[in-house]
Amino acid sequence: MSELKIISQHAGTVLVGQLAVMAFGVADTMIAGRYSDAALAALSVGSALYISVYVGLIGIVQALLPIWAEMLGARQHQAVGRSLRQSLYLCGFITAAGMAALLFPGPLLHWAQVPERMLGEVQHYLSVLAFAFAPSLLFRIYSSFNQALGKPLLVTWLQVGALMLKIPLSVWLVAGGAGIEPMGAVGCAWATLVVNYLLLAVAIAMLRTQALYRPFHIWQAMERPDWSQIANFARLGIPGGLAYLVEVTSFTLLALFIARLGTVASASHQIAASVAAVLYMMPLSMGIACSARVSFWLGAGRPDHARRVVVMGFRLTALLAMALAAIVSVAGNMLAGWYSGNPQIIALASSLLVWVAFYHVADAIQALCAFLLRSYRITLTPLVLYGVLLWGLGLYGGYRLTYAGIGQVEPTYSAASFWAASTVAIGLVAACLLGLLWYVVRESQNNRPRASHAA
Repeated sequence: MSELKIISQHAGTVLVGQLAVMAFGVADTMIAGRYSDAALAALSVGSALYISVYVGLIGIVQALLPIWAEMLGARQHQAVGRSLRQSLYLCGFITAAGMAALLFPGPLLHWAQVPERMLGEVQHYLSVLAFAFAPSLLFRIYSSFNQALGKPLLVTWLQVGALMLKIPLSVWLVAGGAGIEPMGAVGCAWATLVVNYLLLAVAIAMLRTQALYRPFHIWQAMERPDWSQIANFARLGIPGGLAYLVEVTSFTLLALFIARLGTVASASHQIAASVAAVLYMMPLSMGIACSARVSFWLGAGRPDHARRVVVMGFRLTALLAMALAAIVSVAGNMLAGWYSGNPQIIALASSLLVWVAFYHVADAIQALCAFLLRSYRITLTPLVLYGVLLWGLGLYGGYRLTYAGIGQVEPTYSAASFWAASTVAIGLVAACLLGLLWYVVRESQNNRPRASHAA
């Protein structure tokens, strides 16, 4: 099978699964929006906080994918099983941190000046999701393991099946019925909790019964913590996770700042953010597929093959990103109408979607580059770039434009200012990461063969 076909099939399968997962949030947004504008606004703030915590910590686990793929390239199958068991110790630390952040969000809500009328529902929403965090994290381990193996189909089927359960469950719990009182946005959180535990149970059953996993001897007794291996996970995963955190918070904290502009602005931003998040699933899927193949070839001592994957992945991702951006820019009004029936929200959201189209092209390029750089063990430089450009230029610059003004420019009090600043910032990040990736790829090929190592 050709490399292009392998990558396309892997990325396509991952994309279907990721879209199913993303549809959890999209469906919640639509369900809450149809229930009430207040529920949609509370969901916007609550989901922004949850995603910030979740993605930042999950990003640490994402570092395991290139580690496992490189071991597979080096034909170290039993080492993969030992590494998988060691990763559970890391999950314990991550779970404790995630639950603490979600159960005690008060300081962040106060700092962001979230309106008093939203606080109770947002805090209740996050407290329910705190207990959905552990099964979600463990299922992500299972997902990353399958992606490293180049076998994401089992995960995709589970994610699609979970979506079929999540949608009616959210509708029921949000609006009430059959003896259940309406819960508003909190109903979405309870539906997520139920689905996450079911997904974990099925994943465990698959690991125990499927022949695919037998060569890795997963179900052996847990070894004592191997602190050197866990430290290797942390050295690659923590900078990567922090980079995810900066990237995502630069995006999701917009919801907290925009909440000050009122319900219409907050709900409109939630629609734009939801569309942008759906679009991101394409480069995310390409990044997962390409990084698995690049790491495999690096582990096999073939940096020339890895370089071909990098070039191929960039071309495919750039082409798809431009096509999706064109669709969003043309169909913005229709997309906004799917989320809300309020004419004010539709008008403002459709104007924000123009910025989303430009944002997506740059976001797709930088996302692919970030994934591939992790395969080459480069994580600190992207973290610095994200911090300076996304937080500094994007988030702070947008805040200044919106609420304080810059120089002779008066404050706009418009959500569009945040999106404009963020688009410029993500474009600069994409240019820097692309240059860094090309340099690293050339250096890797010049220094062949690359010695494989199991982290």
